[in-house]
Amino acid sequence: MDGKLIFLMGPSGSGKDSLIDAARVPLQALNCEVVRRVITRSPESVGEDAIGVSREEFEQRKAQGDFALSWHANGLDYGIPVDIDQWLKDGRHVLVNGSRAHLNQALHRYPTLLPVLLTVKDDVLRERLLRRGREGLAEIEARLRRNGLFTAEGLIGDAQVHRLDNSGDLAVTVAKLLGLLKANAVPDQI
Repeated sequence: MDGKLIFLMGPSGSGKDSLIDAARVPLQALNCEVVRRVITRSPESVGEDAIGVSREEFEQRKAQGDFALSWHANGLDYGIPVDIDQWLKDGRHVLVNGSRAHLNQALHRYPTLLPVLLTVKDDVLRERLLRRGREGLAEIEARLRRNGLFTAEGLIGDAQVHRLDNSGDLAVTVAKLLGLLKANAVPDQI
């Protein structure tokens, strides 16, 4: 495959959706597609620009081979459309909103992917989670504890995980993401 898969991960509330939205135009200029995930939640749900489907439709799509990657997390099912394989083959780069717990699954299928871990300081993450109001205090504290399990920097399998801190200004994080891609994924097109 000629294109590069960029596997963006991070805890809920780290700002993955905001980063993707803010970087969308510069990424398109770099021949980088941003994938819309298929998620088993209502299309009216607030959050990322995803395709909301029922559990039954998700399972049907999965059985038909519609997903390149899929996983279950936080009570929801997530799928990355198999279209990405053709995009990569055609030389386009692809950014997916992935799952930290399913990085090894993605590495198995795409061994040269670029894993990017979006991090945020605990106090900032707590504030963001409280502000969005989706979870209670106990659930937020559980998310913060789980976040501590995924802060390792370095190698996972054969892949170097690159960390981006998104505790501050979003424009700075966008610039760091584009710089990371220039250095590690798409240097000939930036």
